[in-house]
Amino acid sequence: MTIRVLLVDDQTLVRQGICSLLQLTDNIKVVGQLDDGNQVLAGITQYQPDLLLLDIRMPGMSGLEVLHLLQEKNINLPTLILTTFDEHELVLKCLRLGAKGYLKKDTDLETLVMAIHQVAKGQTWVQPVTPLTLSEQSSPPKEDQVTQHEALTNGETQVLRLVAAGYSNQEIAHALHKSPGTVRNTVSVILAKLQARDRTRAVLKAMEHKLI
Repeated sequence: MTIRVLLVDDQTLVRQGICSLLQLTDNIKVVGQLDDGNQVLAGITQYQPDLLLLDIRMPGMSGLEVLHLLQEKNINLPTLILTTFDEHELVLKCLRLGAKGYLKKDTDLETLVMAIHQVAKGQTWVQPVTPLTLSEQSSPPKEDQVTQHEALTNGETQVLRLVAAGYSNQEIAHALHKSPGTVRNTVSVILAKLQARDRTRAVLKAMEHKLI
């Protein structure tokens, strides 16, 4: 099944670049391009997309304001935020308003495609950390970042980063050379430590407290 994408970005070159990349795929199609957040409601009606690929910073109506509007109108369209920088606070606000994830605009085609598929299924996608770089980023969180929660171990932080990237327990087990049962147990411990009901809320809390 082809995933119909509505792309909203005020930068022409960015829109053209993303469209050119997605033309190389078999089951993702950009059905509409908009350069202004004010056009989103009409665009959704016109193009009937399966997913909204939305720039976070635009003149007129920003991505954040678009999400506010969609929430007010009770429009539940899977949305993936595009950002130029690691705009931590803005990204968190977008996720709280219903966005399912975010990507930096300089991402590669493989990551873009994986993110679109993940979000189109209603799952969360946060800019991934590859297993090769986990060892470089596995230092324990600073004490002042986890004052409200029990500190995560290095291993739990590794698993949480992969959860944030949208990997399943099976994929995490393969990446970290652990059994799926061990990964399931680790995820349960992470949820308990972060006092989160599910994986998405755990990721949001971890981002808020800068654990990942």
